[in-house]
Amino acid sequence: MVRFARSALCVVIAASTLAHAAPGKEKSIARGRYLVEISGCNDCHTPGFAMSGGKVPEKEWLTGDQLGWQGPWGTTYPPNLRLSLQKMSEQEWIKFARTAELRPPMPFWALRTMKTEDLRAIHRYVKTLAPAGDPAPAYLPPGQEAKGPVVKFPAPPK
Repeated sequence: MVRFARSALCVVIAASTLAHAAPGKEKSIARGRYLVEISGCNDCHTPGFAMSGGKVPEKEWLTGDQLGWQGPWGTTYPPNLRLSLQKMSEQEWIKFARTAELRPPMPFWALRTMKTEDLRAIHRYVKTLAPAGDPAPAYLPPGQEAKGPVVKFPAPPK
């Protein structure tokens, strides 16, 4: 019963957010959801998404993960985008997407090549999601031991 009530509340909040969106923004928000879904954002930034074949409820999307990605660069963790993007304006997000050089395995070059309209759409979609989850663990430099599980990458061939 509690689970049903929470799900119903999420649907009402999402519908309310979309209903109050400025004309044209509703379509942009839907496009942002689509882009998040097909571009692989959830594969890393949503706990258990890739391992479950995408069977994670939308209310849990983009909350970051405790699973580390470890290689010659150290150990990185997928940040909680719902918390990060809530703090950024649309223009700040676009500037970040165009200039950031992030550690592996984040394909930052993909963000750089996205159309501005698509970056706006992603930002608008993520902003419709309520802040949820906790910040991801901090980056660990090479040689520091991660406390939780990690996916290990070999050093690239020379």
